[in-house]
Amino acid sequence: MSISMDGQVAIVTGAGRGLGRSHALALAARGAKLVVNDLGDENSVSENANAVVAEIVAAGGEAIAHGVSVADNAQVEDMVAKTMEKWGRVDILINNAGILRDKTFQKMALDDFRLVIEVHLMGTVNCTKAVWDIMREQQYGRVVFTTSSTGLYGNFGQANYGAAKMAVVGLMNTLHLEGSKYNIRVNCLAPAAGTAMTDGLMPQAVFDLLTPESVSPGVVFLASENAPSRAILCAGGGSFAVHKSFETQGISLLPDNVTAEGIADAWDAISNEDGMQDLQAGFEQTTKFAKLGAAKMGIDLGG
Repeated sequence: MSISMDGQVAIVTGAGRGLGRSHALALAARGAKLVVNDLGDENSVSENANAVVAEIVAAGGEAIAHGVSVADNAQVEDMVAKTMEKWGRVDILINNAGILRDKTFQKMALDDFRLVIEVHLMGTVNCTKAVWDIMREQQYGRVVFTTSSTGLYGNFGQANYGAAKMAVVGLMNTLHLEGSKYNIRVNCLAPAAGTAMTDGLMPQAVFDLLTPESVSPGVVFLASENAPSRAILCAGGGSFAVHKSFETQGISLLPDNVTAEGIADAWDAISNEDGMQDLQAGFEQTTKFAKLGAAKMGIDLGG
């Protein structure tokens, strides 16, 4: 299956270098018109963004640069407005911009916690909100959030980053449901790449293997017409996997053992992984618990 993005318009945030640059170039190579977002000094377009635009144009593509802070909603709305003025549509949004402020939770200043949340979570919210109605009206949209193994599994010294990166997974889960009837597909990418953000955090041989270019094919797939929705694609060094959240089947403690002691006594059964489910929406958990309780109490729920 060949993937083409001819005539489509893509916005990639934090696209001046590293993963964002690689994503932008990969999408442009498939025919997409690119908005290369990267913030320079004093809210200007960075030299890196202009360089990426020049690279795309030299290869025969179309691209513009915009120096927006994704944490500033007014700037984000200006970026999207200029995109619409230029091309009249937005088909793809890649939320890639990010920062690190690593310290143990004990030593971390709350201002650094808030800043990382503002950039990673609220930056993703701002950009997605700015294109959401456009995608709904055109009955087409592909949105990619950038999560992280730190959010999915934890990482020492990154409480702020992990909280933000897990939050975008929750955002994806709901926007997948709200966007589905408008042909808007929302996914997450969990990349492992050697970039300026990770320089010095891994051995050089590993850093050299985990190139941004080995991750970006995952973005192209998640932004394509036949992309899935509500997927968490993990990518690094040319390897790809899917992260899924499963919930054990659980048991009912009705009628007379719904106590903390009852939970403790039944913990092995509650946490038993046999029959685990990949739930697709929050109400499915509610339905499951209702059925478990009804079965234990001999109640006919009907249907």
